Amino acid sequence: MAGLTALEGAALVLGGVYMLVMGLLGRPESPQQAEMGGLTLIALGLIPLIATRGLLRRRSWSRGPALITQIIALPVAWTLLRSHGALIPAGIVLAAVVLTALYQLVRPTTIDALGIRRPGASSEATSGGTTPDA
Repeated sequence: MAGLTALEGAALVLGGVYMLVMGLLGRPESPQQAEMGGLTLIALGLIPLIATRGLLRRRSWSRGPALITQIIALPVAWTLLRSHGALIPAGIVLAAVVLTALYQLVRPTTIDALGIRRPGASSEATSGGTTPDA
């Protein structure tokens, strides 16, 4: 799960660096748009990379950014799947990665490993079930 999140973050950062370099060195129609798009992709790529670090350290906060990244990637995968040519295989790969990561992030094993309390869980269940006698 952390590996998939890291893969998405790295892909975003690499895509952003490519766009930024092409905006600075290349001859795009709008260099400013290419540069801003590159910076935006780099910033968006840092979110799943930071979440990956938190997932590896089993920090409960890291699940939120990882889930949001996957939810944002779903419409991107759908758009790629509905396109033509070489983008369809990219959409298939992205959809597979997103759905696998989402499944991993919502599994009870993951929730327990990150120390996230489930709705309706009593505080006794998380403290080992022992309460001091009064």
